[in-house]
Amino acid sequence: MQKITPIDIQHKSFKKALQGYDRADVDQFLDDIIETLEDDAQHIAALQAEVNDLKERISHFKAMEESLQNTLVLAQRTADEVKASAHKEADLIKEQARIAAEREIATFTEAASDARREHQRAVESAEKARSELRSLLMTHLALLDKTPQSLNGTAARAAAPEPQTEDTAPVEVTEPTRITVY
Repeated sequence: MQKITPIDIQHKSFKKALQGYDRADVDQFLDDIIETLEDDAQHIAALQAEVNDLKERISHFKAMEESLQNTLVLAQRTADEVKASAHKEADLIKEQARIAAEREIATFTEAASDARREHQRAVESAEKARSELRSLLMTHLALLDKTPQSLNGTAARAAAPEPQTEDTAPVEVTEPTRITVY
């Protein structure tokens, strides 16, 4: 069946019959049908234009959605890369800090070893000085122990004043005392 348009209805002519319909009523009815069909055609055209506009907007929104999805994927990748880079940088900083700490520990260990060696040398030097002093004192003590007899003979000489120089002060000789060295 063929689709009838408002123009087809407008140009349609009917055969005349004896007992047919009133021509004015038929023409009026046809005019009403034509007007209705034209209104419907305009309405359909407007709806079709709106559908086309909506399709364009949908396609625009789909393009935006695709662009946003791509942007989101790119942002996620960038965030992952930044996070990975931050982890690598943190690991690098930790490693550098560990190496610096090891260097400082090695430096402090070396300084402690040097201090121990210096302390040991000082202890040995003090012990050597103590030993030499003890030996010197023992020698002087032995000399003092031997000289009491000779001191009596020299006491007269000691009683006589000796000439003094500016650098020397008179020395008073007393009885020898015993010094104990620990």
